[in-house]
Amino acid sequence: MTVMNVSPEVSVVIVSHNHAPYLPACLASLAPERQAVALEVFVVDNGSTDGSAAIVRDHFPWVTLLENQTRRGFAANNNQALRRGRGRYALILNPDTEVCAGALEALIEFADAHAQVGMCGPQLLFPDGTIQPSCRRFPTVGSVLARRTPLRRWLWTSTLNARHLMSDFDHSQIARVDWLLGACLFVRREFLRTVGLMDEGYFLYVEDIDWAFRGWKQKWEVMYFPAARVIHHHLAVSDRKLFSRHMLLHLQSIWRYYRKHLAPAWFRLRVAPERLP
Repeated sequence: MTVMNVSPEVSVVIVSHNHAPYLPACLASLAPERQAVALEVFVVDNGSTDGSAAIVRDHFPWVTLLENQTRRGFAANNNQALRRGRGRYALILNPDTEVCAGALEALIEFADAHAQVGMCGPQLLFPDGTIQPSCRRFPTVGSVLARRTPLRRWLWTSTLNARHLMSDFDHSQIARVDWLLGACLFVRREFLRTVGLMDEGYFLYVEDIDWAFRGWKQKWEVMYFPAARVIHHHLAVSDRKLFSRHMLLHLQSIWRYYRKHLAPAWFRLRVAPERLP
């Protein structure tokens, strides 16, 4: 029986911009989870022109649809729903994902048993069922050169990139990690109260790195939990071309991250996070 008329355990937030080919499967994968977990699901439509909002409105009446007529950044869209959420936990979920059976129950059970875990993430899978590495080490000058500059032509297979991608890590094991891909992040509400919401100064990219970094500074743990699984189609737009708008946005976000967390004190960017009450 569907869990109804109770306070939600999890507030699911999905930001969609022209994701009509993926959104129905994503929302359909959440429907069975509602049988066991009290969910509230938000879809923030970020100025789509492909009928995404109509799909949600017409076929998923249990979803709260928030429609933005003008495009906003990824952090701003997520925060829009997080401010409305009432769940003990929040799940940031990409529209190009499908939640596997029992994943949300497993994440709740794990987080309930580990009070110091402020943020955790499941094992991501490619559509063919193979593991999609989703743990990362914090960026360094070397990893940025290897991934986001013309030097990546020669450094993509280097140890600099391999270290960043945690290629030396067994992705079948639970582990504390620096940060996790923002495609699927399970966050404790107390994390939102102490660390705060996503930094809306990032338009796209690096919000997930920044969020985890701030969490670690507040003594929260960030954990990879592979017993929960989520399929991720992983569009990876910024990796397709070196010279593109997405690559520029990525570099702009890395620069903001550097100024916030790594720059000398006299050059540091001071940003007061917005925290939930």
